[in-house]
Amino acid sequence: MSELSKIIDSLEVKFFKLSKKIENLEQLNESLSNELNDLKQTTLQENKHITSLKHELESLKITNSLLGSEEYKKETKLKINSLIREIDYCIAQLSE
Repeated sequence: MSELSKIIDSLEVKFFKLSKKIENLEQLNESLSNELNDLKQTTLQENKHITSLKHELESLKITNSLLGSEEYKKETKLKINSLIREIDYCIAQLSE
């Protein structure tokens, strides 16, 4: 019977250790999940900021070319032509 008691005690100790390990891993998992969510939010905000900066750069290129710069003249002409086509299409839709 003493042998059985030792085995039971050993199992209890192992069970307690496993229980603590599971608890620690669950806490770590929760912490990592929170960190992941924070990083996803940060990435989303940074992507929005990058998109905003790209639009601003495009506007600055167009403005620069309208002010006489030769560097972005072709891009500006293409953009203006595109806008004119859109306006013509809208006018055509309104006249129908």
